[in-house]
Amino acid sequence: MSEMDQTLLYREIHQQPQVLTNILHREAGSIDRLAAELRRQAIQRVVIAARGSSDNAARYAQYLFGAVNRVLVSLATPSLFSIYKSPPLLSGSLVLGISQSGRSPDIVSVIEEAKRQGVVSAAITNDPESPLGSAADFVIDLHAHPEQSVAATKSYTGELMVVAMLSAALAGDSSMRNTLHAVPDHVGHTLASVAEGIARCAEEYRAIRASVVIGRGYNYATAFELALKLKELNYIMVEAYSGADFLHGPLAMIEPGFPVVVIAPSGAMLPSMLDLITRLQERGADIISITDNDQIVDQSRISLTMPMTVAEWISPFITVIPGQLLALQLAHSRDIDVDRPRFLQKVTETC
Repeated sequence: MSEMDQTLLYREIHQQPQVLTNILHREAGSIDRLAAELRRQAIQRVVIAARGSSDNAARYAQYLFGAVNRVLVSLATPSLFSIYKSPPLLSGSLVLGISQSGRSPDIVSVIEEAKRQGVVSAAITNDPESPLGSAADFVIDLHAHPEQSVAATKSYTGELMVVAMLSAALAGDSSMRNTLHAVPDHVGHTLASVAEGIARCAEEYRAIRASVVIGRGYNYATAFELALKLKELNYIMVEAYSGADFLHGPLAMIEPGFPVVVIAPSGAMLPSMLDLITRLQERGADIISITDNDQIVDQSRISLTMPMTVAEWISPFITVIPGQLLALQLAHSRDIDVDRPRFLQKVTETC
């Protein structure tokens, strides 16, 4: 066993299939009860309060609830609740707090305001007894057990799973439920199959100082999550973009040899991502792809190839895995303590 394999982060990345299985088996009833209440109240809007990786899970919720359930999702501005004391009106909404620890005061303040306004609230957290869990009407447990490494991994994919299960429950879609039950195996297979490409990429880009991560649609969330992992574990400047937004200005930063991580699984966004890669290549960018598409693999300097093709809406469970492993291996190659990145702590309480 290598030194990297003994880190808490390595272990927690590899615990993800079990965490996802735990949620599927233990939280279906709680999620069904929440969905029934939302249908009873004819809720057509969701307001989500979250920070960090949980905020990226909320970006996934924007696409999934919008596409599957035709529900408008907005991300809360917690300082309006906690500092400005001027919260928006929340009538007709589900107010959802997502937090691994459940202990950040600004997120809790959003849920407490929902209670004052008499609207339904829910929490997705790894600690149902936390202030967030105690404040919410409904609580969904992530069953991730203590997440000790500072960088969130198993709690992030657990949050994706809860969001997807709630979407399926609201839709009454048994095929979605069946698809989700295959996700833990897909994640396990991915963990076992991408090591070679990860090692090559980490070695080649050991001295990287800046990069961008690009995704669209459901994987807009993945772009932000991978950028966060690269920043907090490797101390490098990484920005996340939608493939569409990147063309509105940021494209100008590309020069020969500039590394660009492109998340491009099969699905509705694939044609636009193929076009983007062509434009990046014309400007000499180094393409690091996360994809199941042979054409993109051929156009990439390094491809962290997905071992299977899945429905686009569950692809974020798969595409995030190579990114987590790359951030881990790259940091290890740079002699960074991945379990204790500088200046950071596991629970960050913001107001």
